[in-house]
Amino acid sequence: MINRVILVILDSVGIGALPDADKFGDIGVNTLGNISNNQNGINLPNLQKLGLGNIDNIVGVKSVNSPLGSFGKSLEVSNGKDTTTGHWEIAGLHLEKPFQTFPKGFPKEIINELENKTGRKILGNKPASGTVIIEELGREHMNTGNIIVYTSADSVLQIAAHEEVIPLDELYTICETAREIMKGDNAVARIISRPFVGSPGDFTRTSNRRDFSLDPAGETMLDIAKKEGLDVIAVGKIEDIYNGKGITEAVHTKNNMDGVNQTINYINKENKGIIFTNLVDFDSKYGHRRDPKGYKEALEEFDSRVPELLDNMKDDDIIIFTADHGNDPTYKGSDHTREYIPIVMYGKHIKQNINIGVRNSFADIAATICDVLQIPSTVKGESFKNLIVK
Repeated sequence: MINRVILVILDSVGIGALPDADKFGDIGVNTLGNISNNQNGINLPNLQKLGLGNIDNIVGVKSVNSPLGSFGKSLEVSNGKDTTTGHWEIAGLHLEKPFQTFPKGFPKEIINELENKTGRKILGNKPASGTVIIEELGREHMNTGNIIVYTSADSVLQIAAHEEVIPLDELYTICETAREIMKGDNAVARIISRPFVGSPGDFTRTSNRRDFSLDPAGETMLDIAKKEGLDVIAVGKIEDIYNGKGITEAVHTKNNMDGVNQTINYINKENKGIIFTNLVDFDSKYGHRRDPKGYKEALEEFDSRVPELLDNMKDDDIIIFTADHGNDPTYKGSDHTREYIPIVMYGKHIKQNINIGVRNSFADIAATICDVLQIPSTVKGESFKNLIVK
C-alpha cells in the first residue's frame, strides 16, 4: 500500500515544444535538450538511471536498457505557460482563459490606486528583468523611498524594495494591497515581493521573496487530500502558488539545496499524504536570465542529491519528479516556454521500465496521486496508476 507521495517540481525543466508552442511564440524550444546541446552534454546519471533519458533524446542523458522507474511526459491543456497555470493543472485544474498580462506596464488608474493606498510613489511600471531593474532604479528608490513596480511576460505584478528602506513587513503589506487591487478584470496570477540588499552597483535579491496568489479556480487534489485527513506538506513556494489552500504545513526555502534538505527532513518525519516541493532556482536564477551554463550546473547539482532523496524514502513512499512548464535558457527573450513536462517515478511499489507515454494533461498526475492514496479524484485528468503500480 502507498501511504505517501513525494512530488518534486523541477521548476521550468521542460522537455520539448508542445504542438501548439508556436501560438505562444515558442519555436524549437526544449529546455533540457537545448541546454545539453548548448553545453556539450549534461551529466544526470541518477535521473538517467530512473528513466529520464528514456523519455526523449537528450544529448548526454542516454536511454538505459532497464530504468529503475516509470517514465513519460505530458501535454498541457490549460491556456498558458506560467507557474500558476502549470501547478494548478498538476493539481487537477484546467484553465481555459489565460491570466491577464500587462506587456506595456499597468494602466494609470491601477498605479494611482496603488500609490494612494500605500502612500508611496511608484518607479518603473514596465516589463523588466528583476536584476536589471533594481540596478537601474535602485539608487533612486533608496533616495526617495518610492517602490519599484514591474512585470514580465507572465501574469505578475512585482514589487522590489531594499530591505533597509522598506522593512519586509511593510513590503508584504504593500503586496497584499496590490493583491486586493489586482482582482476582477485586472486579476494577475501573482503579486511577487522582491526584496533586495546592497548598494548601487552591487544589489542582491534576497530569499525573502513571497508570492501572493489568487485562490485556485476550483477544488484541487490538495483540498481533497486535506479533507480526507491526510498531510499536505508544502516545501518552497508551493504554499504561495495555491494561496495556502489545501496545505496543512509549509516551509519556505532559500534555494534548491535548502529545498532538497527540507524535503528529506519531512520524508524522515511521521506523516502520511503528500510532500509537495518546488525547486525554483532552475527557473528564477537560470531560465529567465538565459544562463544555460548555470542551468546545467544546477541540474547536475540536483541530480547529485537524488540518491539521498531515494535512500531516505520509506517502503510505502513513491516519488514523482516533474516540472510545471519550460524556460529554455537558449531561447530569445526571458519568458517561460510552452513545453512538455517530464514525469519520472520511483518507489518500492513502482514498476521498473514502464513507459506511460505522452499524457494528455498535467492533471493526470493529480488523478494518479488521488488514485494511489485511495482518495476521491479531481474531475480532470486520467489516472495511470494501473500502468505503474506493482
